[in-house]
Amino acid sequence: MARSKQLATATATTASGCPAAEAGDIAKLVEDLDGMLSRLRLGAIREQLDGLLEEAARRQLNLREALAWLCAAEVASKEQRRLSMAMTIAHFPFVRTLEGFEFEAQPSIDPAKIRDLATCRWVANGDNVVLLGPPGVGKTHLEVALGREAVSRGYTVQFTTAMELLGSLVKGQQQGSLEVRLAQYSKPKLLIVDELGYLPLEPQAGHLFFQLISRRYEQGSVLISSNRPVEEWDEVFGDQLVAAAILDRLLHHSHMVTIRGDSYRLREKRRSGLFRPQTGGTSPPVAAKED
Repeated sequence: MARSKQLATATATTASGCPAAEAGDIAKLVEDLDGMLSRLRLGAIREQLDGLLEEAARRQLNLREALAWLCAAEVASKEQRRLSMAMTIAHFPFVRTLEGFEFEAQPSIDPAKIRDLATCRWVANGDNVVLLGPPGVGKTHLEVALGREAVSRGYTVQFTTAMELLGSLVKGQQQGSLEVRLAQYSKPKLLIVDELGYLPLEPQAGHLFFQLISRRYEQGSVLISSNRPVEEWDEVFGDQLVAAAILDRLLHHSHMVTIRGDSYRLREKRRSGLFRPQTGGTSPPVAAKED
């Protein structure tokens, strides 16, 4: 076995005074080591041991350096698994990055401000971010990109649409599990709520959203996007008092980003000649989802 050969070499070159393992002991040593690595859940070292030992030998590492080399490989593997699992748990609808955002196409956005948000200091402080703008200008792209940055920095994140979130809370109230669902949406350090305001809400939903925002107030961050200016949120929630109470908590520690510009999809259609603005008061078609 290649692993046996590596272990034989390693044991034969141990510190002075330690006898080299007999050939008959190598198989037992390999088996015991494999079991110990499994028990300690050092999966990366266990799976990559031969290659790691070969690389350590090639670099002529001493015992301490080789141990550090093995541990570094294990830490990197565990971090990659953590990152992959956290991205899955976050339920992002797609992969988007800040590097892929076309800032030149949306001159109303200050790239320096977005890069500052990407440091996630606002998440550490429990602040909120509100993205405002018409459909198709990149709000959801920024939400996902900033959410992924937060995950990469070790924060728990959950992405949901406003309708999905409020539908879940209403259902929880009807089924007697509201407290469980409020706790679920209060748990992540960052809650991303997409598309608030696309459809008006029933007063019941507005009151439930207020309960959630109140619970998260100064405890966890909210990143929320809307196609309606905050001055119109009383129309969204159907209750001026509820809207004012939500905004009071949401905007107390917040960063506002307002995007003004054309939809990416409409711009692409114009470039390809598939869409030409009509005259005579006819409204252009409404852009479909992804912001």
